[in-house]
Amino acid sequence: MKTKVSERGQTSIPAEIRKRLGIEPEQELEWGISGGVITVKPVPKDPIAAFRGAGKKAYTTRDLLEDRKEERAREDAKQKKRYPH
Repeated sequence: MKTKVSERGQTSIPAEIRKRLGIEPEQELEWGISGGVITVKPVPKDPIAAFRGAGKKAYTTRDLLEDRKEERAREDAKQKKRYPH
């Protein structure tokens, strides 16, 4: 899809994209540049509600402890590789 930029620097978002992403009138957009590529992201009206339910499951204390144990083992392995006895 292509659009043109007006003399005032304005452009339109194609209807298909607006519908697919749920972009409504007056909604804010976040613009960025990365390596010569322009990115445009819709900013949710309620960021907390948009994030809610994004996780697949509850992350328990047991999960955290297991992750920390695995991370510690990886760090120990790196240290041994760097400084063998």
